[in-house]
Amino acid sequence: MDNISHTLVGAALGEAGLKRRTGLGMAVLMIAANLPDLDVLAIPLGQNLTFRRGWTHGPVGLLVLPVLLTLCTVAWDRWQTRRGSRPPDRLPVLPKQLLLLSYIGALSHPFLDWLNTYGIRLLMPFSHEWFYGDALFIVDPWIWTALGIGIFLARRRQRLGRPHARRPARIALGAVVLYITLMVTGSGTASVVAEREVAAREGAAPERLMAGPVPLNPLRRQIVYDRGDAYGFGILAWTPRPEVTLEAELLPKRLEHPAVREAMREPVIRDFLYWSRFPFFHVTDDADGLVVFVNDARFSREPAEGWAGRSIRVAREASDDP
Repeated sequence: MDNISHTLVGAALGEAGLKRRTGLGMAVLMIAANLPDLDVLAIPLGQNLTFRRGWTHGPVGLLVLPVLLTLCTVAWDRWQTRRGSRPPDRLPVLPKQLLLLSYIGALSHPFLDWLNTYGIRLLMPFSHEWFYGDALFIVDPWIWTALGIGIFLARRRQRLGRPHARRPARIALGAVVLYITLMVTGSGTASVVAEREVAAREGAAPERLMAGPVPLNPLRRQIVYDRGDAYGFGILAWTPRPEVTLEAELLPKRLEHPAVREAMREPVIRDFLYWSRFPFFHVTDDADGLVVFVNDARFSREPAEGWAGRSIRVAREASDDP
């Protein structure tokens, strides 16, 4: 999920009552909810796809990072105390409570990341397997809205001294949990229905199928399925029963093209394929040789570089079919 969602979850947990357990509780919850994304520091080193959502999202990272955050928070509080800049109304900072909140915030992160189609390696470094929830789009304004309203109303009640100040945040968290449950269930049902429709049209069940979320509309799913040599696409809409519309046009993988086989030896392409779920290739010819593009059908059908796509040049001799 995006970092706005992670931050709002941490803030909502704080307003629901957890921030009162210790001084700096709210700050720790919000930071911890984003903490596994420290792996973005690997992007300038060219390790976006191979390092992201791995070590810092797995058991080792989730065990160590909250401890480091707690130590840094305690040190910050003591430093402010020595300087005389510690806010006088701050609650006592309790290390054990800070550690508890750090773990709560940090554990919320991989759960939210699992819910989308990008994937997460939940067991790194013990396993390199990617896990996908296929339930929420990576940016979900419905979650923003629910948590934002809950946090605002909770803080407003607290500021005005009204009773039950925590209730709006708790209701918002409950609504988000219900929404997520429905989206997970909907994607599971959509996968079963779409697989049945694909099998009826193709005469055989697809090798793999994704019924993923689309932006804004929780009643639709994007269908991508693997029929071996190509990918097919479709849309499932709840109206109110699930109705599947499959597209006639297929997207060839082109895995057997000689230039593609040559490109797959290169580290930049191997790294992409390690992350990719529905990879496809496109080969173009220009004056300097062949250019092989690779992208992922989850996010694009175009043979162009973007935030996900990659390209590499190979010698024209790599192909007798340019």
